[in-house]
Amino acid sequence: MAVAIAAGRVWRPNRGLSQAAVLLLWRPGARGLARSHPHRQQQQFSSLDDKPQFPGASAEFIDKLEFIQPNVISGIPIYRVMDRQGQIINPSEDPHLPKEKVLKLYKSMTLLNTMDRILYESQRQGRISFYMTNYGEEGTHVGSAAALDNTDLVFGQYREAGVLMYRDYPLELFMAQCYGNISDLGKGRQMPVHYGCKERHFVTISSPLATQIPQAVGAAYAAKRANANRVVICYFGEGAASEGDAHAGFNFAATLECPIIFFCRNNGYAISTPTSEQYRGDGIAARGPGYGIMSIRVDGNDVFAVYNATKEARRRAVAENQPFLIEAMTYRIGHHSTSDDSSAYRSVDEVNYWDKQDHPISRLRHYLLSQGWWDEEQEKAWRKQSRKKVMEAFEQAERKPKPNPNLLFSDVYQEMPAQLRKQQESLARHLQTYGEHYPLEHFDK
Repeated sequence: MAVAIAAGRVWRPNRGLSQAAVLLLWRPGARGLARSHPHRQQQQFSSLDDKPQFPGASAEFIDKLEFIQPNVISGIPIYRVMDRQGQIINPSEDPHLPKEKVLKLYKSMTLLNTMDRILYESQRQGRISFYMTNYGEEGTHVGSAAALDNTDLVFGQYREAGVLMYRDYPLELFMAQCYGNISDLGKGRQMPVHYGCKERHFVTISSPLATQIPQAVGAAYAAKRANANRVVICYFGEGAASEGDAHAGFNFAATLECPIIFFCRNNGYAISTPTSEQYRGDGIAARGPGYGIMSIRVDGNDVFAVYNATKEARRRAVAENQPFLIEAMTYRIGHHSTSDDSSAYRSVDEVNYWDKQDHPISRLRHYLLSQGWWDEEQEKAWRKQSRKKVMEAFEQAERKPKPNPNLLFSDVYQEMPAQLRKQQESLARHLQTYGEHYPLEHFDK
C-alpha cells in the first residue's frame, strides 16, 4: 500500500469553491496505486503471458520467499490543522468556518461538558442508575456532526451525545432519557445515555458492542439503492473494532460499495483494556486498505481536522458510492462509565496530561481568543448560562413521573400476541396484590 494525496473541493462560506484540506488517504490498489472506484475489470487471459491469473488478488509473481511484515511503515500519519495552542499550522488547511459556526462548535462542546458533570454527580447521588461522560472526546462528536447534512443517518455507540447536541437535541430530552420519565422518547425502556431521535436521524443506541456497524451498512446500501443523496455515519470505539460485526460490516460496505463513513474514536482504552493489549497492528485505520476502504487517521482533539476529514469523506462517499474509514485519535479523560474506576488501571498524571495539556475544548478556545471572537467575560457568562440551562432541565426531569408500567408491553407487535397479553395480565394481578411494596406513586397512571 502507499500514500495517495487526494485534494478534494469543498464549499467555503462566502468564498465559493476552493481547494479543500489535503487529506492523506490510505488507499487500496495494486502496488499502492489509487483507484478512483473499486469496480473490477473483466480478466484478460493469455497463454503467452506468465502473469498471475488468480481472481482473488492483484499482484505479481516473485521468486524469493518473503513474509510481509506487520509494520512495513513507521505508522499512518495523524492529520491535524491546529496545534495545541489553537494556531493553524498550514493556512491552506484552514476550513475558514464563519464565526457563528465556530461558536456553535465551542458552545456545543462546553454545554455537553456541563451536562456531563451534572448528570455524573446525579448518578453518584443515586438520582439516576447509570451514566457515561464524554470528557476529552467532545471534538470528535461536534467536528464530525458539523460536516454532515442534517438528514444524514447516524448510528452511534454510546459516547456520541455531542452529535445530538450539535443537532439541537433539547436538554430536556437528554434529561428525560436518563431519568426515564414520561417525556422520554423511549418511554423509560432503555438504560440511561441510550438516546435516539427519529426527527434528527439518530438511530437509538443499543448496549451490545458493534451491533450498529452491520446495521449501518445495510442502511447505507438502502440509501444507495434509493439514490437518496445521503450518507450514513457509524461511530464506534477501537475496542468495538475487535468484534466480528466490525469486520463483517467493513467487508460488506466495501463489496457492496456503500456510502458510509466508519468513524472510530480511538480513545486509548476499551473500558480497562489499553490499546497495547487490544491489537498488534497500526491501529484501526491500517485495517481499511485490507478491506478496500479509503482510510485516514486524524487528531480527534482538533475539531477542524475532524471537520475537514468528515466533510471530504462525506462528499466522496455520496459522489462515488464507496465507504470511508476515519480513525480519530483522542483520549477518554473520564471513567468508562459510573460502573468503572479508571484509577485502577491508569495513573492520575496520565489523565491530567490530557485534561490540562491536550483538550479539544481548550484548543478551540485558544483559536477563538486568537481570532478575537471570544474573551474571558464571555466565557464566564456562557459557563453561568449553560449551567443554568442544564439545571433547569435537570430539575424539570426530576419532577416528572415515570411512564405507565403497561408501556412495558407496547411498541413491539402491531397486535399483542396471547403470550405477551398473558404476561401483562399477570403483572396487573401482581401489582394489585403487592402494589404497596412498589413506588407506584412515582409512575404515570
